[in-house]
Parts: sequence; C-alpha cells; structure tokens
Amino acid sequence: MNFPDTSAESATGAPACSAKGCRTDAVWVLAWNNPKLHTPERRKTWLACDEHREHLSSFLGVRGFLKDVVPLAEWDSSAADR
Repeated sequence: MNFPDTSAESATGAPACSAKGCRTDAVWVLAWNNPKLHTPERRKTWLACDEHREHLSSFLGVRGFLKDVVPLAEWDSSAADR
C-alpha cells in the first residue's frame, strides 16, 4: 500500500492538503486508484483538510476512483503497526 506523500508541508510543518493552492494541515487521507491504470490492490493517496475533504472525495468518487477516506492519524498509526 502507498503512504501519503508528505513532501508538501503546511506552515506548521505538517503534511498539507492536496487541494490546489491549499497549505492547510491535512486531516484526512483519501485512498484511490484508477482501475484503467492501477492493479486493484494499488492505492494512491491524496491528503485533505476538513474544508476540502468533501470536494476532493466527490471529484474522485464521480470517476469511480475513491476507495477509502481515513483520518490521517489512523492512517499513520496503521502504517506504524507494519
């Protein structure tokens, strides 16, 4: 499984929202894949703040790409368990 790309940071140094122009701290991980390009188990990730969670989820959902929306803290803790 892929983990969120944390190269984009907010002003606080935390991972930032993936919405264009937003540098607010990310709170959510949106796990997705494009079935035309990726194997079924592959997960790409976008990060979202509370304000952009619905918009980004909707964008991916309309295309049939969205697989899961998980709080960032939960995603991080599940990664630490591996």
